[in-house]
Amino acid sequence: MVQIGFKCNKGVVRKNNEDACFVIPSHDVYIVADGVGGNNSGEVASRTAVSEIAEIVNRSQLKSYSTPEEIFGFLSEAIDTANDRIYQMGMESETNRGMATTLVLAYIRNDEGYIANIGDSRAYLYRGGELGKITVDHTYVNELISKGLITEEEAENHKQKNVITKALGADRFASPDFYKISLAKDDILMLCSDGLYGEVSSGKIIEILGSGMSMNDACTALVDEAIKAGGRDNITIVCIKL
Repeated sequence: MVQIGFKCNKGVVRKNNEDACFVIPSHDVYIVADGVGGNNSGEVASRTAVSEIAEIVNRSQLKSYSTPEEIFGFLSEAIDTANDRIYQMGMESETNRGMATTLVLAYIRNDEGYIANIGDSRAYLYRGGELGKITVDHTYVNELISKGLITEEEAENHKQKNVITKALGADRFASPDFYKISLAKDDILMLCSDGLYGEVSSGKIIEILGSGMSMNDACTALVDEAIKAGGRDNITIVCIKL
């Protein structure tokens, strides 16, 4: 059994909400996307991503796949299909030209989590008072960090810290990363857009996730903290407690 909470808020500064999320409890699949692009095209990209993948998941026999290779193969095909759709929409419409979206997706089966991500939306695991980041951001500053050119502290205030290097729909072929993790009772898997972790400290996230409140209340409290800290971006959170 899992307990699910989710919250999506446009924040204080942005006029549009370019984030989207989708929870599919019947298949234990959870998705967060954060769109990029001018006009309303960021919204179009993120909503297209989550709806395309949700439709594929709902039509599938996901529980019939037995090995990690089969599961990741299915998730990869679903992400590729969404990528094709967004890419084609961008090519066909001047208004949507160049639109794209980040994506983080989780599939939970028994005591295992299968995670996919592209861009800088993240998956975290809260366990026993500690918060661990599962995914790696596809960002310009992360590349600089990995090459030893800047420190993580310098990245926090880097003027190009929001520049992403991969996104769904940006190129003809998607290249997400995949992760498999072990899960235990009382673990909380959190998916979020950068509107949360860009505003709220890990310490505050740990405090809220460890408070014992319901997952819906925890998501609401996290959004409230992001808004209190400035709410400069859209904020989307999905929390799943085992």
